[in-house]
Amino acid sequence: MKISALLVGAILGCAQTVAAQTTPMCSYTVVNSYPHDPAAFTQGLLYESGFLYESTGRTSISTLRKVELETGVVVLQHDLGGLYFGEGLTLFGDRLIQLTWLSHTGFEYDVATFAEIDTFSYEINAWGLTDDGRHLIVSNGSSSLFLWDPQTYEEIGQLDVFDAAGPVSLINEMEYIYGEILANLYESDLIARIDASTGEIVAYIDLSGLLDPKPPEAGVLNGIAYDFDNGRLFVTGKDWPTLFEIEIVGCPGFPIFVDGFESGSMGEWSNVID
Repeated sequence: MKISALLVGAILGCAQTVAAQTTPMCSYTVVNSYPHDPAAFTQGLLYESGFLYESTGRTSISTLRKVELETGVVVLQHDLGGLYFGEGLTLFGDRLIQLTWLSHTGFEYDVATFAEIDTFSYEINAWGLTDDGRHLIVSNGSSSLFLWDPQTYEEIGQLDVFDAAGPVSLINEMEYIYGEILANLYESDLIARIDASTGEIVAYIDLSGLLDPKPPEAGVLNGIAYDFDNGRLFVTGKDWPTLFEIEIVGCPGFPIFVDGFESGSMGEWSNVID
């Protein structure tokens, strides 16, 4: 994910100005904050059964971690080794699936022990990873999301992401929540709400000022996790000292954060595969 900061800024600045005029812009309130390892270059994040699971990047120090939410303590860790740069992460059944950048290699782990079950290969330079319970959903920084078979890792479809102004790229870390894909947009403070059945961005969530004051060593916003049992949304960033539980406000049509998520519905990717 090495992209010129000036180029990214110019692209996002123009795109966000137009999108803000035509696509709903939501805000947030902070519900709780928790410690987060300020040396964790967060690439993938998820929440399951009381713990956070995190994929961290950087060559030679990339990891897979199980982390206590309340304390930020790492209770289980697997080091990827010098060849790999950790990327997206999801839990599919009892398998943790972790992608890497540039090496075109993915890993399967047992969620209880982090024992490596298998490796697999793929062609794209993968960034983010989530799943809808039937398919793996992968980003690579473009305006397309890739749909993979969770057993063979073969690509079986694509979803083009767009807002009222046109295609939207730089999609990074993602979390699938009841028919929507919440996605970080690289080098921005925005999370996109993507309709998983159409690819349309139905709203943006502006998290500007979330980490304030922001330490000079802290990187960009990246990392989204959802507690399905309690309807809690967690976000953090690369090398951030804090992980936040937030509530989305001013976001009509987003019931999962205002009524205990019971009215959410699963997207079926009907435009891609049936």
